[in-house]
Amino acid sequence: MSTILTERVHRRSRLLLIVFGVSLVLVATTAAALVAVVANNVEQAALSASVASDQSIESALIETNLPANALSMTGVTPGAVVQIQDQLRVLLVDARGILHVKVFAPDGTVLYSNVDGLRGRNLGPDDDLEQAFDTGKVAPSIVGADNPDAATTGLPPQDQLVEEYFPIREADGSVPAVFEIYRDATPILATVAATTREVLAVVVVAAIILSLLLYAIFRATQQRLTRQTRALLDASRRDALTGLLNHGTTVAGLADLLERTRQETGVTGIALIDIDNFRLVNETYGHEAGDRALLEVARIMRAEFDETSILGRYGPDEFLVVAPPDHSAGLETAIDRLRDQIADLSLQFGASERLPVTVSAGICYAPADGEAATELLAVAAVVLGEAKASGGNGVRVADKGPAALGSAERSSFDVLAGLVLAVDTKDRYTKRHSEDVARYGLFLADLVGVDPELRKTIEIAGLLHDVGKIGIPDGILRKPGPLTVDEYAIVKQHVALGDSIVRDVPNAGLVRAGVRHHHERWDGDGYLDGLSGEGIPLIARILAVGDAFSAMTTTRPYRKAMSIQEALHRLEDAAGSQLDPRLVTAFVKGIETAEDAPLPGDGRPLRRIWTPQSSVA
Repeated sequence: MSTILTERVHRRSRLLLIVFGVSLVLVATTAAALVAVVANNVEQAALSASVASDQSIESALIETNLPANALSMTGVTPGAVVQIQDQLRVLLVDARGILHVKVFAPDGTVLYSNVDGLRGRNLGPDDDLEQAFDTGKVAPSIVGADNPDAATTGLPPQDQLVEEYFPIREADGSVPAVFEIYRDATPILATVAATTREVLAVVVVAAIILSLLLYAIFRATQQRLTRQTRALLDASRRDALTGLLNHGTTVAGLADLLERTRQETGVTGIALIDIDNFRLVNETYGHEAGDRALLEVARIMRAEFDETSILGRYGPDEFLVVAPPDHSAGLETAIDRLRDQIADLSLQFGASERLPVTVSAGICYAPADGEAATELLAVAAVVLGEAKASGGNGVRVADKGPAALGSAERSSFDVLAGLVLAVDTKDRYTKRHSEDVARYGLFLADLVGVDPELRKTIEIAGLLHDVGKIGIPDGILRKPGPLTVDEYAIVKQHVALGDSIVRDVPNAGLVRAGVRHHHERWDGDGYLDGLSGEGIPLIARILAVGDAFSAMTTTRPYRKAMSIQEALHRLEDAAGSQLDPRLVTAFVKGIETAEDAPLPGDGRPLRRIWTPQSSVA
């Protein structure tokens, strides 16, 4: 694609140069033609003015000084001839700047001239003279003094002359004689030259301005075409929404990097990143909400990774990061930082709560996990699937997941551990929330002084209180928005399903009571059995307080976490309606004053809460 676009812009550049060259030739041709036309028009105008002036003089001479019988060789005396020729010299030549005058008879004989000795000579009628006798009209022209009459004029041969013919017309229309006048053409030619220079100067300046303007236009056009071509080339390589490299360019970049580093000893890192619950965000709040999440993730990725890494949008909600050998060592740390930064995001769409954004990532390395781009991408996709299967907001590295656990660790897993892992596989939030509820339950149990057996059972029940969510459809469990009435009715059933699931765990009776009744309310409006007050088992009332506090202080798919103080305030508001007021008072006071109070996100691990028993079936 890039080669085609580059060749296209080169063709356009050549075409623009041709058009620019043709335009300059047209400008030059037009300027030359304009100068020639103006010069010719000025010359004709000057000649016309000269003819008009000389014709008026000639007419006045004929009317006042030329007798009617003077237009023949025999009708005038020698004295009259001398007088007429003197008048020609005085009136025409000497006073008017005319250089030479002859009066011709129809046969070409000179009747009169300002030059002595020409009378009676037959110079033979030329074409212009014959035309003057025949039509009475001959256009004036500029000739050199070396014309056929030069020998009879006595004029210097280098002079330029204006040649004019003026027929003498009788009343009957006949032409008995024709005046031939030669005038110095120097003033006319000087006027033409001066005018030509002025016009040429104006035309040259205009042509230069026009050429510069054309150059600026063509240069701007060329630059715009270049920018457009670059934009098209960039658009063919980048995702239109996020501005990151698109799928094809990213994969091609990975393949090229692997090829270039094949002989090196370094390691290339590949991270496939997926936005959790993206489809549900789109379905609940529309594609604009999904686009906003994509833009935010892309922005954070650009800030986290430098230009040496390849960043691309790999799929509708997936991104690919390729770290070259000299940067791959820090890929996992960078992905963890990226995940933490994205987890701090909160987006709000319309009247929704502040919604969290989380991502899952699968990481693999070349050449350990493969040498070809397709092989590595397949491994990264499998590892990403494992991360998403754990509920999202997780990172998995090829060959470093649960499958890599040692045999001693795997042998310690019994039925209870299997249930906990099942919750983790279903929904990452549910497992973390359950661990928090267990911690809060233990803390509250210590505050109110329960017996050791109940305390131990509270730990187990806290971990398993939401195990029934295994049966809730993903679209409902992870929905990033309020549930419908029907969806909420489905969610309520998780306590009944959980009750059935935990029936074989140690202390099953108390555990089942905690699992089934932790959503009962002090005022009797809870579910499933509508128990109230002291009729709710103590273990369920303790778990209810921990469950409420954890729910409010943990980021959910449909809202961000509350602060601890706001959550405690809401617990106090729920005392006597939703929760046991005595337990709420003890819990709030303990969180606010106890040095070892379990705070949200403090990361303290639970003690081992079960002992594998071979008798458990």
